Amino acid sequence: MDVVDEARRVILEEAEALKRLAENLDDSFKKAVDIILKTKGRVVLTGVGKSGLICKKIAATLSSTGTPAFFLHPADAVHGDLGMVRGDDTVIAVSNSGETEELLNVVPIIKSFGIPVIAVTNNPNSSLAKLADVTLLLHVEKEACPLGLAPTTSTTATLALGDAVAAVLMKLKGFTSSDFAKFHPGGKLGIRLSKVKDLMRTGKEIPMVSPDTALKDVIYEISSKKLGATLVLEEGKLVGIITDGDLRRAFERGVDFSTKAEEIMTRSPKTIREDVFAEKAIEVMERHKITVLPVINESGEVKGIIHLHDILGRRIV
Repeated sequence: MDVVDEARRVILEEAEALKRLAENLDDSFKKAVDIILKTKGRVVLTGVGKSGLICKKIAATLSSTGTPAFFLHPADAVHGDLGMVRGDDTVIAVSNSGETEELLNVVPIIKSFGIPVIAVTNNPNSSLAKLADVTLLLHVEKEACPLGLAPTTSTTATLALGDAVAAVLMKLKGFTSSDFAKFHPGGKLGIRLSKVKDLMRTGKEIPMVSPDTALKDVIYEISSKKLGATLVLEEGKLVGIITDGDLRRAFERGVDFSTKAEEIMTRSPKTIREDVFAEKAIEVMERHKITVLPVINESGEVKGIIHLHDILGRRIV
């Protein structure tokens, strides 16, 4: 057996199953999405074994994309955890065969509460499909496992179906990148979605001088604020910036300490708005080979300043 050929077979079989799943989506999918969209409570995912593991992932994806959800093990449900389920919830029950005993024990009880049940199964004639309000079929012909037994293709199809539900709900709810950031405040992903206003320096932390500030005072401001630059403001508006590089070039030209800021500043510096994602600030800095950006509003008033290290310190890159 060629190991790579066998791996390729598995992946291609699962890919073909996903194509078949997509081609067979019908009004049942629309009905399921509509039920979830109208749900005032949470979406409860339930399943056993490998299906249960997939349920946990789908619940996590839904929760992080604007649809509150959690996983409930059916065995735990009949031993008290049904108390976690409320009347305004919706339940998604997952079973490839549709005959999983633990699910069939709990679904009728859930139905008696008047809670809608969406079944995900590969068997349209199964007991689970008959109990459900809506059934989403997987259309899996065989498992990719060499024995045709271990859940492989079926779990991949279920996961993809869950992702499709989550993605469609995001669009229907108008879920934005800003919304996503609210649910991902930690880790690299959350930091990448931070806004400039969350990282910028404000108030007395902003290095600033006026156009007629003497060079010796410019140097002091740059040194004391430790950002390698100072903004040049006139009546609250940004008119220029002076960086360490500007100072070096000025001294190479032979200026003295009485030289005014306006004589050595870089006019019309690159700027950024405070409501822009920090990732955009990184792009601007890299494109123009700079390390600091003044943050202004639509009127050109300075709201803050952001340095490359302010972002790198949060491990955005």
